[in-house]
Amino acid sequence: MGKKKQKLILPPELPPEVPDEEIEVSDEDLQFVNDNLDYAGLVSKLDTQSITKHVSRVADAKEGALESLYEKRLRKKLENKEKEDNTLEVHPADALPTITSDGKLRFRPAEKELKEAELEVKDGESISKDPTTPRLTKPQKNLKNKKWRKESKKQNKEEVLQTTQAQVLDDVKKDLTAEEASEMKKYKFAELGTALLTDPESNIKHVKEMLEISKDGDSDVVILGLKSLLAVFKDIIPGYRIRLPTEKEQEMKVSKDVKKMRFYESTLLSAYKAYVQKLVALQQQTVYERVATRCLCTLLAAVPHFNFRESLLAVVVKNISSQDDVVRKLCCTAVKSLFTDEGKHGGEATVEAVKRIAELVKTHNCQLHPDSIEVFLSLSFDEDLGKPERSDMDKKAKYKKWKKRKGSDEPNQLPDNDRKKTRKEMLLKTRQEVNADFKAVSSDQDPQERRRMQSQTLSAVFQTFFRILKHTVEPKSGTHPLLAPCLNGIGKFAHLIDLDFMADLMQCLIKLAGNGKKLAYSSENCQLTVSERIRCCVVAFKVMRNNLDALNVDLQEFFIQFYNLILEYRPGRDEGEVLAEALKLMLCDERQHDMQRAAAFIKRLATFSLCFRSSESMAALVTVKQLLQKNAKCRNLLENDAGGGSVAGAIAKFQPNVMDPNLSGALASVLWELNLLMKHYHPAVSSIAYSISTMNTSKNQVYHSHVSPQQAYMDLSKENMSFAAPGDIKTATNHKRKASDNVPVKGSDLTSSGQIDENVVRNRVVEHFSLLRDIRENERLRSELDHTTFSLNLYDKYKKLKKRKTA
Repeated sequence: MGKKKQKLILPPELPPEVPDEEIEVSDEDLQFVNDNLDYAGLVSKLDTQSITKHVSRVADAKEGALESLYEKRLRKKLENKEKEDNTLEVHPADALPTITSDGKLRFRPAEKELKEAELEVKDGESISKDPTTPRLTKPQKNLKNKKWRKESKKQNKEEVLQTTQAQVLDDVKKDLTAEEASEMKKYKFAELGTALLTDPESNIKHVKEMLEISKDGDSDVVILGLKSLLAVFKDIIPGYRIRLPTEKEQEMKVSKDVKKMRFYESTLLSAYKAYVQKLVALQQQTVYERVATRCLCTLLAAVPHFNFRESLLAVVVKNISSQDDVVRKLCCTAVKSLFTDEGKHGGEATVEAVKRIAELVKTHNCQLHPDSIEVFLSLSFDEDLGKPERSDMDKKAKYKKWKKRKGSDEPNQLPDNDRKKTRKEMLLKTRQEVNADFKAVSSDQDPQERRRMQSQTLSAVFQTFFRILKHTVEPKSGTHPLLAPCLNGIGKFAHLIDLDFMADLMQCLIKLAGNGKKLAYSSENCQLTVSERIRCCVVAFKVMRNNLDALNVDLQEFFIQFYNLILEYRPGRDEGEVLAEALKLMLCDERQHDMQRAAAFIKRLATFSLCFRSSESMAALVTVKQLLQKNAKCRNLLENDAGGGSVAGAIAKFQPNVMDPNLSGALASVLWELNLLMKHYHPAVSSIAYSISTMNTSKNQVYHSHVSPQQAYMDLSKENMSFAAPGDIKTATNHKRKASDNVPVKGSDLTSSGQIDENVVRNRVVEHFSLLRDIRENERLRSELDHTTFSLNLYDKYKKLKKRKTA
């Protein structure tokens, strides 16, 4: 009752509708609008263009056309709405979302055809077409949605599985078809190759088919094609070089056989050219490098006389220094076959190969693999190649002298008007023609042509050798991998060197072997190993020995270098074969030696034998024994008097550090090393040491007199690894020894049968190395004791200083 009644507020009534024709606008209304333009902004923002477009489209239309226009627009809106209703948004678990320009997540919609019996799921409500169907609760809706999702996932998995299986089946079919295709190509290669080998003239077209098949992308097919073509070409290539007919020759009328032969040769040559070009291209690929190189090398070795030999040589010589061991060995073997078997090409390929190798060495500044120069050692030259050839004038003069001595003058010439030829002239002309024809068809090479080609080959070889030596002598030349094979080549062909270059060669060898201050090539700047420097001395002696009649060179410098290089030798690092060769060539093969120099080498080799392995020691002791046998005055070194050795020489004091062996005064020393060598663990070394020490008293001087240092080194080298008794070392000349030759070793426990007691050898080795071990252990203990004593003294000083500070 206390509440007041609320008053009902009614909306204002609308003004009455007035037709547009009756509306009149006064001047006051216009003035009001003009004064209040800000309130008319809504009118200014209207889209006049769209209004004008709509009015112009509808203005002239009739009533029926206007109704149809609105119906079409309405129908279009309904169709768009139905399409939107037929789409169903996929669940986030079934599709990946996309981000719209507004930054909202939107899932990919999937079209779904509505069926009569299918329910529409919209906004989480289940709506059935039948109005009597009861509505589902929320848990039932969730359960139904889960089942629907599971079914959709299962269907997706089945579809993915089916597509995967289909892809796998397609891949398997492709693999099977590829294997079948490759097998078919292999059978095709076999069929075409057999036909070509059976009748090459009739089936020469098959070569091009094999080339086409070998262009396949499968590497196995390509490799099989290359090998098949190689076998075919090796068999069908003729023994002559093919020359294609010129245009004039092709215009001439020829028989069918000639046409057939020309077609065969032209087809073979074009196919062979394509095959060589294919090999050259594939050789640059890693997959086909070895196969292509093998084919090229085989062709070069099998048919060096045939066309395109230059292309084969260019590739083979280029790879003669390859980093790949297989490729390099193949190329070196092919080049060596050219050098050793010149009957196939008449020596022309040898000249080309040597010139190309020389150019390769020049281009790479002597930085190649040693195998690229070692192939020169397979060359062979005539013995009289280095001698000057007699001129034709000398031959004619000798022939005239022979005719005068025989007393048979030449037949009188017939008068000029008489044109008849005598019987002898006719026979001479006929004989010359027959000889010319015989030379044309004969396989033997012309001696003058052979001499010319060998001269060119030898010139290129020595040009390469001298370039390598010059590069090595130059300061800061870097590495020199080609020096060792170069020295071996000079030693082998030393008898063919021109005497004009001999002096320069010897000077270069002296510089390379130099190790003293007197030489321009000091050892501080020398980068050569001991083996290479010893090899320089060996090469110098070989050159001197092969040109003994025309060469007058003082070899004293080489003796000095070798005398000092003996102490620089290290087993394992340096080559023992080179040292043994130098001992044989420089010391054993020389007939006469200066007494002071021989004594110096004897003393140094005896000292050398104490320090190194049994093989090096055996080679040195064999040399010592041969030097003592040749120089009877040097046997005073075996005397053990109070004043030492013989002091009758010019130098009365032994100086082991002197570089010149002539100034060492070795005759004033004693070979006390033999006493230690007789206790050597190896019985062969101890046996020869005992035989050397008893040379003055023993009547038997035959033992070891014919064994070279090289043979002694090889018998006891590391490769053989066998302890041989002294009597088991075989000599070069005496195969049967007397029983008196086997001198027993003093203090040795060898059996009467000459066999070695392994227990004695084992005990000697154990004693030797146990002594060395004890010495090293004593040194270690002494160093530890010194370190401990030093530490204790420091501790005492620290205590004293601490007491002083506290006091």
